[in-house]
Amino acid sequence: MSTLSQRIRTWSSHSEAAKPPFESDAGKEQELQLMPDVQLEATQQAKLFDAQIHKMKPSDLQDIHSNLLLIMEEYDISLRIPDIDLSRVELEWRRFRNNIPEVWKLNNDGREFQVGEAMKARGLTAHYPIVLVPGIVSTGLESWSTSPEYRAFFREKLWGGFNMVSQVIFNREKWISAMMLDPVTGLDPPGIKIRAAEGIGAASSFMTGYWLWSKIVENLAVVNYDTNNLHLAPYDWRLSMWNLEERDGYFSKLKATIEGFKERQGKKTVIAAHSMGSTVCPSFFCRCTFFKWVESPEHGGGGSDWVENHIESYITIAGTHLAKAMAAFLSGEMKDTVQMNPAGAYVLERFFSRKERQKLFCSWAGSASMWIKGGTDVWGDANWAPDDEPGSSHTHGELIAFRQGAVPPSAHDITPSVEPTKNMTADDASTWILERTPSTFQKMIWTNYSFGIERNEKVLKKNALDPRKWSNPLEVQLPNAPSMKIICVYGHGKETERSYWYAHGPHEYEESFVEGEHSTRTDPTDKCNYTQHPPLDRLFSMGKWIDADYTHETATPKVRNGVKMGEGDGTVNLLSLGGMCVEGWKRSRWNPGGIKVTTVELPHQPAPNIPRGGANTSDHVDILGSTGLNEIILKVATGAGHEVEDRFVSRIREFARRVRWD
Repeated sequence: MSTLSQRIRTWSSHSEAAKPPFESDAGKEQELQLMPDVQLEATQQAKLFDAQIHKMKPSDLQDIHSNLLLIMEEYDISLRIPDIDLSRVELEWRRFRNNIPEVWKLNNDGREFQVGEAMKARGLTAHYPIVLVPGIVSTGLESWSTSPEYRAFFREKLWGGFNMVSQVIFNREKWISAMMLDPVTGLDPPGIKIRAAEGIGAASSFMTGYWLWSKIVENLAVVNYDTNNLHLAPYDWRLSMWNLEERDGYFSKLKATIEGFKERQGKKTVIAAHSMGSTVCPSFFCRCTFFKWVESPEHGGGGSDWVENHIESYITIAGTHLAKAMAAFLSGEMKDTVQMNPAGAYVLERFFSRKERQKLFCSWAGSASMWIKGGTDVWGDANWAPDDEPGSSHTHGELIAFRQGAVPPSAHDITPSVEPTKNMTADDASTWILERTPSTFQKMIWTNYSFGIERNEKVLKKNALDPRKWSNPLEVQLPNAPSMKIICVYGHGKETERSYWYAHGPHEYEESFVEGEHSTRTDPTDKCNYTQHPPLDRLFSMGKWIDADYTHETATPKVRNGVKMGEGDGTVNLLSLGGMCVEGWKRSRWNPGGIKVTTVELPHQPAPNIPRGGANTSDHVDILGSTGLNEIILKVATGAGHEVEDRFVSRIREFARRVRWD
């Protein structure tokens, strides 16, 4: 038995006695001298144990319980600890790691700070303040709920970090309830409060080892950026653009931050936005939400020259300008990943059914900002698509197609009018998918978003006052800011989803549709006219999913697990990434101020021996760590943006010219 243990037991027995054995003053002094020694040694042991826990591997989780009992026995601590089985955590952790190979070795690959050091060697240093706007699901979300049933989550990350995985395993139903938004208001359900994490760390990494913005932050720090001239603007990506301001004052805070930079440093701000952030940010000042919000006299009140006076450059990184999310809303499938990073996609696919994922997506109004825009004029029709390859056996213009062999005969015998099996264009698919979502989601769509194309300049000017239009670059103009620069940076060379083969299954009960009237607005310009479907259509719907049994690697376009592949960055299609940059914004109707738009395509050339591709990857998420992108951001931020020039490695100019802009 250790000396410390003996001391504690002696001290404990002394305190329990009716009369202390030490009757003399000398005895009392001895007892008092003993207490600090005991406390010191116990504190040191506790610190050592704490350090060991933080270094612990997931495989050690099962040993926590036994180790804790041994320590308590050693120090005669009388506290009953219930038996705990942590084997499920270890099992799920192993599956998680296997799903993302070598994920914990990804944080450092020898390139840390290199771009910053090269820029510093040239004498470049921080010049313009910079704001970083992350993409969807990149920002960590934490619980601020204080209601009794959610107090266990308080200040815990429910999205991002290992805690998310553990909560999904042990508190699955509570996690779903906490993460879902109120289907009517699009805000927090009663008793639940989830908010975006704050600070640079909110989107630097999704979880330990899986970096997002950290490489860019590291390089910016080398050229004298810190929290005084660098701001990361995290947001609750589940919310619609309107509710981002209504609940969190997101755009007001962002406006105040940029104005503060201008007041203190006397310089305009550079904004770099990734993925969905390229939709959120312009909503504030540019083609979408922030740019238009800040100029609007009814909202930001910045005036028509605010962008000209406050924004130096806007860098859109792998921007979802024209489309991304469709399949997730219809069938909850993660083929169409809504730009979800692999870790986030794993959690949703591993632990939730397609129906549950669909239900989550249909409550997350923010993801609808990536609904397909422009219809058949941009994405083609039954006979043609701008990015069809010569000799194609099937056009991408049919966004959703059905193989007759994949539809069971019984599917044609039960209410055949409910589920048509004809192939569908972008316009058809949008209507078809919306008809199969809850009426609350449909109402949210039509009160927050618009997905058409507007060519009339007078109408485009009026749309500046209509928040529904702000997230669609085809229905709103860029700000009148001739000195601002737009730089579109994205990857190319990775096969990407473009259109889909779908399959039908037996009719099944649609619980999510039982919510009163199931209504579909057929005319986007009509705010009140909804068509009513019969009860059978509301309560029963034929199962539908991407036809994963169909693969045709030699077809044109290639078909893999029901997905017709096209060009892009592995997540976002090439037309969505670059169409507006090389053609749409070159037209004065959408760019009245003549803002210079530069397009830089980075070829996807990953190193096979580096898990996330290394310096020359251009994957949708991993591009954030690429040397090419980091060089562009640092050049623009340090005042050397004039060195950034157009660079093309794809046929985007050819494809974009075929779009029916006029």
